[in-house]
Amino acid sequence: MSLSEEAITLQRAAHDLMYLGMDGSPVYSDDLSRRNGEVYRLTTALYNSGAKGVTVEEQANVCLALLMGYSASFVDHGEKQKHVQEVLDRCWDILETLPASLLKLRLLTACYGEVFDEPMADEGRAIIASLDSESLTPELQEAINEFHNVVDNPYPCEEVED
Repeated sequence: MSLSEEAITLQRAAHDLMYLGMDGSPVYSDDLSRRNGEVYRLTTALYNSGAKGVTVEEQANVCLALLMGYSASFVDHGEKQKHVQEVLDRCWDILETLPASLLKLRLLTACYGEVFDEPMADEGRAIIASLDSESLTPELQEAINEFHNVVDNPYPCEEVED
C-alpha cells in the first residue's frame, strides 16, 4: 500500500468512527471497540513508519490522517499528546505552502480543533468565501460543515457556565 493510500485509508476509518451512529443507526459497543482499535492501529502504524510524504499535498494528507486518527481514537498509551504536537509542528510549514483547496480546509479544521488558533479559522473562512456556492461537491460541503462545527463548538465536551 502506498503512503497516499495509507493516509486515505486512515482518514476514512477515522471519519467513519467519528460519525458512527450520526445517521440514527444504533451504535454497538463491540463495533465501536473494533473500529476504535482499528483507527488506533492504523494511526500508530502510519506515525511509526516515519513517512512524511514527498509532495506538499502528500505531506498534508499524512498529517491530516494522523490528526484525524488521534482525534477519533480514544486509546492513549501516554504518547498521544506528544505525537499530536509533533504532527502539528509539521503542519505549520505545510499550511504556509499548501494552496487554498479542500485539503487545506480539512487540514486547517483538524489543526484548529487542536489549538483553537483564530487566524486558522480566519483562513478557513477565507477559503470558504472564495468558493463558488453553485459548484460545491458533497465532499466539499461536508468539509465546510465540519469546519463550522469545529469553529462554532470548540469545546464540545466542556460545559460552559454563564
